[in-house]
Amino acid sequence: MGTFGSDRFSAEQVSNAVLEAAAAGFRFFDCASVYGNEKLIGEVFKKIIGGGIPRQALYIDSKVWNDRHQDVLGSCRQTLEDLQLDYLDLYLVHWPFSNYHPPGCSVDSRSPDARPYSHERFMSTWRQMEQLVKSGLVKSIGTSNMTIPKMELLLADAEIAPVVNEMECHPHFQQPELYRYLVENGIQPIGFCPIGSPTRPDRDKTADDTCDIEDPVIVDIARRLGVHPAVVCIKWAVQRGQIPIPFSVKSAEIRSNLLAVTRDPLTDDEMRAIAAIDRHCRLIKGQVFLWEHAAGWEDLWDLDGSIAG
Repeated sequence: MGTFGSDRFSAEQVSNAVLEAAAAGFRFFDCASVYGNEKLIGEVFKKIIGGGIPRQALYIDSKVWNDRHQDVLGSCRQTLEDLQLDYLDLYLVHWPFSNYHPPGCSVDSRSPDARPYSHERFMSTWRQMEQLVKSGLVKSIGTSNMTIPKMELLLADAEIAPVVNEMECHPHFQQPELYRYLVENGIQPIGFCPIGSPTRPDRDKTADDTCDIEDPVIVDIARRLGVHPAVVCIKWAVQRGQIPIPFSVKSAEIRSNLLAVTRDPLTDDEMRAIAAIDRHCRLIKGQVFLWEHAAGWEDLWDLDGSIAG
């Protein structure tokens, strides 16, 4: 269950959805300090645990935001306080860049302090992440929005390797090369935007974006199963082997997202058909993290196999 309200839903709506999701059967909750709702979600976690679901039955993660890369401990302690927890199951570096942008800014917003990726700076952050594990504040650590070149450097120097990498992943953006690399190195892929994030912030939308839930292949499978096309996307993700993190504030959708993985699996032919509709359409391009003289958002993603500087 994701908890990013995409600037369209209030913290109250998101926290209420978490409570409903727990009642429906969700146990993994993906949080982040930058979402601005951890205090209210913490009240919900208190209700969930007080209502009879033991803490050890829950799997809760959060993320350090870009402006706290040099104060990971402080960021994690604040999240634990807000979420009313003694420990996190997983803590992630939200983006590999320490480039900050204010919440709700326009896609053209640029920080004068933004800089290209630095492995030295990232490892300074990662050493702090490792200390969280050693101190018992978190059980595992992971990354988000990484690329193969950046991950190769991290794996070469890390004392504690990431257990997961969160990445954009949906039928129109499958990232097969990165996916294979992660699996081969024992890193679990977690896919955000699993249905193509139709409610993502307007600043993240461009004219070239495609829509997964309108793809004829997805629509045809949904028609066979008698479900919404979004359910097909979630089925595909789970059967492929990644962990999708869908989000909704609607009761029916929360339950259908969970039921998607408990019944009516896709056939092998349908899995192959979906594998063939990859449009390489990245929706979350990250333009707001760009630095002066960067050529474009592509510089964030090392598309030619090298890290842009």
